[in-house]
Formats: sequence, C-alpha cells, structure tokens
Amino acid sequence: MADTFSAAAIPSRQRAVPASLFAVCFVLACINAAFFPAGLLSGIWIWRPDGLGIPTDFVNVWAAGKLALQGHPALAWDWDVQRQVEIDLLQQDFAGYFAWHYPPPFLFVAAFLAQFPYAIAFAGWTYASFIPYALVMRAIVGRGFGLLLAAGFPALFSNVLVGQNGCLTAALVGGTLYLLPVRPVLAGICLGLLTYKPQYGLLFPIVLIATQRWTAFISASITAIVLVLVSLLAFGMESWHAFFHWLPTFSQAFLTEGKATWWKLQSLFSLVRYFGGSETLGWTFQWVLTAAVAMVLVTLWRSPVRYSLKAAALAVGLLLTTPYLFMYDMTVQAIAVAWLVRLGLSEGFRRYELPALGCIAALQITFMMTGIPLGLAANLMVGGLVLARAGSWWRRQPSPSESALAAA
Repeated sequence: MADTFSAAAIPSRQRAVPASLFAVCFVLACINAAFFPAGLLSGIWIWRPDGLGIPTDFVNVWAAGKLALQGHPALAWDWDVQRQVEIDLLQQDFAGYFAWHYPPPFLFVAAFLAQFPYAIAFAGWTYASFIPYALVMRAIVGRGFGLLLAAGFPALFSNVLVGQNGCLTAALVGGTLYLLPVRPVLAGICLGLLTYKPQYGLLFPIVLIATQRWTAFISASITAIVLVLVSLLAFGMESWHAFFHWLPTFSQAFLTEGKATWWKLQSLFSLVRYFGGSETLGWTFQWVLTAAVAMVLVTLWRSPVRYSLKAAALAVGLLLTTPYLFMYDMTVQAIAVAWLVRLGLSEGFRRYELPALGCIAALQITFMMTGIPLGLAANLMVGGLVLARAGSWWRRQPSPSESALAAA
C-alpha cells in the first residue's frame, strides 16, 4: 500500500504554532542552552572545581576509544581494564562501573573522540550529535519550529548531562522513518547504522517485512554487514569475541542484579523490578507488552492510516519494547512527538493533545528532579495520542477524512 506522506512541507495548510507550545519549548530550550556552559565554568559538568573529572557515562566512551588507539580494542569490554583507564583519566576512584557494551563498530566513534582531550571530546560529542538530531526534527515537523522542539525536549537534558548517544539514536530513528517512503536506500543506511544499539533491532525488521519494503530491508542489511566487515579489519576478530563474551555479564549485572538501580530504567521490565517483582515476572510483562506492540504496529502499518501516525507509532514502540531503556534514550520519544506536532500544525491540534504533551514533558522533568521512574507512563501517553489520532486504524478501507488528508 502506498504511503500518504510527502517529504515536502505544505505551508498553505500549516497553522501557526500554538503560543503555549512555543513558550514551553522556548523556556526549556533556553535552560538547556544556558545550563551546560554555566555548568562547565562552575564545575558541575565534566570537571569539578578541584580539577577532578566527574564520573559519568561518557568516560566509558573515551576510555574505550583510548584502548582502541593503543592497539588493544578487545580490552574495552574488560570491566577491570576499562575501569582502570577511567580512574586514571578522572584522577579519582568511583563506585561501580561505567562499562563498555557496544558492538565493535561503535569503537570508530570512540576512537575518534579519544584523540581529543576529555573535556573537548565530551562537549564536542554532545553538541555535534545534536546537529543531525535537530535537522531530522526540523525535517519531520516541516518548519523551523522543529529546531526549537528538538532543543527544548526534556530528555535532551539527561542526554547531554552524561554525554550519552541519545541524540544520535534519535537522529537515526528519525532519519529512517523520514526517508523510508521517499528514499528507501538512505533509510536503510540509517537503519543499518542504528545496529550500534541492538536493543532497537526487533521492530524495524518486523515492520519492513510485514509491509514488504525490501529495498530498505536489503539496504539496512548490507550496511550492517559492511560495518561488521570494516570493524573486523580495524579491530580484529578478538573485539567481536570480547563483545559476545562480556555481553552475558553485562545482561546479568544490569537486567538481573540491577547494578544500575531499577529507578534509572524506564521500561515495564524495570518498573516491575522497581516495585519488588521477580525477574521472571518482569520478563513476562515485558514480553507480553512487546508482542502486543508488535501486533499493533504490523496491523497499523498495513492499514490505510496516514504515514505520520505509522512513523510516530513505530518510534514510541521502540521505547516500549526494550527492557534496557535509560532516560537519555527517551530522546527518541522526540521523534514520535515531532510526527504528532506535524499533524497538529497541518490540521489543528485536538483539545486534549497540547495538555497531554505538557504532561508528557512534566513526567520527564519529574523523573530528573525526583528519580521516580515515569518514562513508561510518558511513552504510553504518546502511544495513546497516536492511536487516538489513528481512529479505527484496524479497518482496511480509509475513511473520507483520511483520503482527503493525503499529504499529512
């Protein structure tokens, strides 16, 4: 079934950005823009006033890259070796581990960043990765307001604070969805690059196969294979051996023992564990939700529902189906919200949508201030908005209103 999405914006049908939406995004964007330069100067971001490094996620990227540059890429997955490099860098000990657990192709990024001094690499990574994310948001929304929405999205704060890769993930997810109807080869390349986050590797293939998008599927497969081969040439087979050897240890530590503490994760699995449920119960709930989301997505994507809603549903579905979901990866939720905003600007927001979007932002901010895991509730609300817009999405024939809104 042909998609009803046009990559070009249609200015004549777009409405003005609601004042409340613009104001909230502007305030949050200003906070994000001002906090981190001020934090760097005052010693609450990257470096402390006494010159010691602040232990946070990005240290594992820089340390892994340094080991790769020194000719020992496989040691990046060795928790003890990696930790010692991090301690030497930060000039202080810290509790726990910032373990490297990404597939070997992501070592290319880490090795590049490790060529620079730590503070420059940290800040440069967060701001450089923001650029493709912001451009994708701008493209999806269809006007300049997409840049403000990207800069004001609450999860962006969590991502920049710890130097994580949420912006890159969101850019690749958003790029795949934006390009899929019009540039399937490029969409497949974006999807192939997304294999650095294996937890997002379930729903995209299911949807592509169910809707027979073979060009994108083949393009993604070739991209993933090329990444594997290039990483083998650069870092050797031992890097892949190390990755698969340490993967069960990582899974045991974070998904069985809860080394990262359950409140930091935003999945249904972690919420069950947070409230004292067993691992078996957590997996049962998580797999039931995953199966339900997969079935809804296949039905939705095979229906005549407009493409914007399909894309939003898949973006938020990725977050609902992975048990390993930190707040910085909630940046991907911005992609789903951008598709909803696109619809709102083209045909008007429904009266409950702006309050709901405000509530979703409030849930993320509340987590950052209190540590209460509210990410799942925020994702479920986004999913609810998508399904409410879709209406009777299980029908095989489009309604007259859906047919009339072919470019939305």
